[in-house]
This record gives sequence, C-alpha cells and structure tokens, in this order.
Amino acid sequence: MSDRHDISYIRTDTGWLYLAKVDLFSRVIVGWAMRPDLSQTLALSALPIAFTNRQPAAGLPYHSDRGSQYRTHAYRQIQTEHKMVASMSRKGNCHDNAAMESFFATLKKELEDRRHYRNQAKARRDIFSYIEDFYNRRRRHSTLGYVSPTAFENAYALMLVD
Repeated sequence: MSDRHDISYIRTDTGWLYLAKVDLFSRVIVGWAMRPDLSQTLALSALPIAFTNRQPAAGLPYHSDRGSQYRTHAYRQIQTEHKMVASMSRKGNCHDNAAMESFFATLKKELEDRRHYRNQAKARRDIFSYIEDFYNRRRRHSTLGYVSPTAFENAYALMLVD
C-alpha cells in the first residue's frame, strides 16, 4: 500500500484556489486541503487529515512530484516522525505521478469545466462535495474494476480477512 501527494489549481473570479490531496492505492482521497496561496502550509495541511483518517503504519511509501512544498524541512520532518518512505518523480517524467494527474484531470472535466466560480467559498463547497460525496463513494473507476474507491477498499479488506 502507498499514498500519493500533489497540488492543483482551481480558477475563481477572486483568484486561484489551490487544492492539495493525498490518496491511496485505492484512489480514495484520504487527506486534502485548500488555500488561496501555494505555500508549504497547503501541503502540510493535507497530511494531518490523512493521518487522522488512516493512521498509517511505519514504512508507508508515499509519492509526490518535485514541488518545493514537498521538499521543505517541515514536510520532511513530518515524514520522518511518521516513518514514511519518500519517493519523488524523476525530473521530466510525468508518468511517475500519473494517478494524481488523472484525478486532477477528472476533477477539472467533471466539475470545474462545468462551473464558473465567482468566489473561492463556492469552489470550496463544490470541491468538498465532489471529493467526499461523489468521488470517494460513488464514482466508478475503470482501474478498480468499475467500482468506487470505497467499494474497492471494502472488497480489499474482506480479502485480507479471509
């Protein structure tokens, strides 16, 4: 099992809204945060939510791109405290983080391209609903055998019990 970290941009009339997310092999979004700035705080804000939701075991591999937010001392310190094993994309290799880029492309196609956000508050509400109510629980994924991430995890958990 591993997790992945990345950031995307959402256009609003009042400026960019940045979305950082953490997901798992099952495509479940386990931690995410939104801010109006692209600071290390954005990336750091998604981690405690992911830790609270999953309590990862020591040695959990995680993957990110080479963004400066993921190379800060504070971010690396949290990784060390939680005994996570770091993996970063190779320079110029977009395929390393393809699952993350796929989520952001899907978000833009299914949500952002269909809406015009006059302010960040409306974008935040829509993104919250999209991730928590639709993407994690109901959206079917071809890579998961056409089930939702939550259904995939439930089936996986049953396999581990047997």
